[in-house]
Amino acid sequence: MGKRVSVRLVTEDREPGATFTDVVGVLTSWTEGTLSITRRTGEPVKIAESSLVAGKVVPAAPARRRGPAASAPELDRVAARAWPPVTSEPLGAWTLRASGGFTRRANSVLPLGDPGVGLDEALRRVTEWYATRGLPAYIQVSTGAEGTQELLAAELESRGWIREVSSLMEIAALAPIGDLDADTSAVTLSRQLDDAWLARYQRSSGEPSPEARTVLSGGPSVWFATIAAEGGGVPAAIGRCVVDGRWAGFTAVEVAPERRRQGLAKAVMTALARTALDEGASAAYLQVETDNDGAHALYEGMGFTVHHSYHHWRASGQDPR
Repeated sequence: MGKRVSVRLVTEDREPGATFTDVVGVLTSWTEGTLSITRRTGEPVKIAESSLVAGKVVPAAPARRRGPAASAPELDRVAARAWPPVTSEPLGAWTLRASGGFTRRANSVLPLGDPGVGLDEALRRVTEWYATRGLPAYIQVSTGAEGTQELLAAELESRGWIREVSSLMEIAALAPIGDLDADTSAVTLSRQLDDAWLARYQRSSGEPSPEARTVLSGGPSVWFATIAAEGGGVPAAIGRCVVDGRWAGFTAVEVAPERRRQGLAKAVMTALARTALDEGASAAYLQVETDNDGAHALYEGMGFTVHHSYHHWRASGQDPR
């Protein structure tokens, strides 16, 4: 239980000519003749015990992976520091985060370890803590790498929690991004979050909340990039980068719809990468929702590869936000 396994099972009746398939993931339960295996994507797979042919424990992560060496907990902590909540409170090794509802990342539990109480009691305290702030209870759960929380995901599912959004944590060496052949002459870098930058930011419909400004401005060393629009007005492109030791985290890379596929996103990231390199960073990461195909293609072309997945689980019976 809790180990990464590879199992082979029959997909048809056990007769000559039967076909087989393999499932790889973390074994999260085995009860009443049914196994539950969570794939690295977070998808749970139910398998009848009677269909099993063979199985074995396999390494917790691929032996070789392109990109910087890093554990999932390290990356999750770094990413959390780059997107700091307005309010937080520890629950054992869990961190409860709230920011007036601005993004799930800043309004969810980061469960990196033992909450110090039984799981049911921890979930009761979590839902109560968010309820007092008028927020639904979310828990951010990572899957697909050594040190991730497939067992917690299975426990949440068994208690009726709902998996709402899945994203990928992607990593890359930073220097090749800074060396990209991109025209960065139009990119302006600033330490200050201004109204023009916010006008392009997709989550700023109307007047940005104080919580949004606090989260976006927070982090160890924050840089904002802007490419002005021709003739003024809302910028053509923006980006944000937070430097934290060896890591440079890219967020909020956005381009006006009419200016896409013109190299603006690459220019923004290249300019930010060069600044991060000057501050001593050597590795890059970013987070992107699994269904954002355009972003995946862009980042893959820059050398990013998937490290692990993470998911936001919402307590059942609560309205999403």
